[in-house]
Amino acid sequence: MIRVDYFEGARIALRSLGANRLRTLLTTGGIAVGVATLLAIVGIIQGLNASFDRQLATMGTNSLYVAKRKFGAGQDEWQEARTRKDVTTEQLQAVRAECTYCSAVAPNLWFQGDVSFLGSTITAVQLIGTTEEYIDVSSYRMAKGRFLTYADDADQKSVVVLAADIAESLFPSSDPIGATVRIDEHPFRVVGTLEKRGKFMDANWDKAVVIPLRTLRQYWGAGKSLVLIVGVDSAANMDRAVDQLTGIMRRARKTPADRPDDFAINRPDQLLDLYNKLTSGLYKVIVGIGLITLIVGGIGIMNIMLVSVRERTREIGIRRALGARRRTIILQFLMEAAAVSGVGGAIGTATGLSAAKIISMITPLAADVQVLTAVYGVLFAAAVGLIFGIWPAARAANLDPVEALRYE
Repeated sequence: MIRVDYFEGARIALRSLGANRLRTLLTTGGIAVGVATLLAIVGIIQGLNASFDRQLATMGTNSLYVAKRKFGAGQDEWQEARTRKDVTTEQLQAVRAECTYCSAVAPNLWFQGDVSFLGSTITAVQLIGTTEEYIDVSSYRMAKGRFLTYADDADQKSVVVLAADIAESLFPSSDPIGATVRIDEHPFRVVGTLEKRGKFMDANWDKAVVIPLRTLRQYWGAGKSLVLIVGVDSAANMDRAVDQLTGIMRRARKTPADRPDDFAINRPDQLLDLYNKLTSGLYKVIVGIGLITLIVGGIGIMNIMLVSVRERTREIGIRRALGARRRTIILQFLMEAAAVSGVGGAIGTATGLSAAKIISMITPLAADVQVLTAVYGVLFAAAVGLIFGIWPAARAANLDPVEALRYE
């Protein structure tokens, strides 16, 4: 009997929708707009999250950053950190000697400069001063040539490794290995090039050059605090490494026992927490706007279904007089509402995800179109139709057969 109710309800619902094509089209369009708006927003949010995860991976999954201040420090924390002692080469040596969970430790010092070759100049290039361990703790990989060596740093050699964008711009059709480039008028011999690494936030890792730390200090000065990038031997030892590094740095910096840490040990996942805090409220507001649009479409379905119940009152009375159950009437109208909403959801899903993809192509915003998102979009739209179709369906099922037969 239940199978018959479903079959008959679906057949009558589809016939009713076909008989009122314009009304069906308008109702479907209303729900499609709501679903398209919501799915476009969800697609962009998922794309932004996936893009941030990929960018975060460029910092190294098993890396720690020892510095004067923590990632995402507020104004007060930033001001306090300015008065702290610099992270020095002596502290770098202490970490290298004592940290048993550290697979490699690379110092980092950053400046900006101009890089030129045969009349071509690239401005505002990130100058990274470091040592041979940097290739092990960063996400950079060699493309050609070699990386820095211990001798390069010890002898303060003027050698440089070019990141991908710099190599491609200055040497579009030639091999840069062995060529001499100028960095702020200082000559450097190119010994290697790096593969593409990508961007993190506004920082372009591929618009950079890597030179020996002591060479950088010789030409640009030593008035900045080091950042120590520490590679941990395994993800399971990250917490142990943080505890061990804390003790090493406190001893090396001679921090009194009654004073808090005057340095920070940063983990990449701290940036993920900061990103979530900054975006969660915004995402809720945006999704809320999309849901409101979808609810408006659901109200449109309810209104059309109530009109349909009124128009078909006599038909409902005849069916009830011939023995149709309330359950059968309810199923018929719920199926009709779900069908309209489901078709609108399918159209809206395709439109919304396509719009998200187009937006990602013409703007900096990312979009990630997932199969499950499309499936959930159609199912959610059908669910909206069912929810907003309950009242009209119940109203139709509760009509008095005698009064319905008299309705003109």
